[in-house]
Amino acid sequence: MASKSIIEIPEPKAARFLFADTRMGWLWLVVRLYVGYEWLVAGWDKIVSPAWAGPQAGAALKGFLNGALQQTTGAHPNVAGWYAAFLSAVVLPHAMFFANLVSFGELAVGAALILGVFTGIASFFGAFMNVNYLFAGALSVNPLLLLLEIFLILAWRTAGWIGLDRWLLPEFGVPWQHGTLFDAHHGN
Repeated sequence: MASKSIIEIPEPKAARFLFADTRMGWLWLVVRLYVGYEWLVAGWDKIVSPAWAGPQAGAALKGFLNGALQQTTGAHPNVAGWYAAFLSAVVLPHAMFFANLVSFGELAVGAALILGVFTGIASFFGAFMNVNYLFAGALSVNPLLLLLEIFLILAWRTAGWIGLDRWLLPEFGVPWQHGTLFDAHHGN
């Protein structure tokens, strides 16, 4: 019986420099601050709006969703039928919950990116929101933010280097390796 050998494909030097070298922390800081600012402002605008997170929470979201649902017709609709069905069956009936989730989610992603806190995770959730806006037919700044968030996800190791991740990641660790915080609690 032949033994299976593990083949490791080395990371290209350019990719290693761009996504894993702490000297690129300055580039990722600029990207993080821009994307974070966009999310923070969008979230804050929603939180202070009574139609998003106030007494009439959900009203603005219902208007947005009804606009998205109107884009499901024609030869080349902007909103796919399956996504329209999801919006109609899941999001619209729970508009108040989703309005608050969106409002505070945008604010949290923005704050995390600006502070450099779990940058890869924050970028993932930002990208998830951008994809949903795109599925709902809202172009705006969403494609640009999505592209930048993909780069931040790829650069997760160094994107928050000039930020709190520099200290948080070694403390908390990553799913495949626990950090020093857990070593102290387990006596290792």
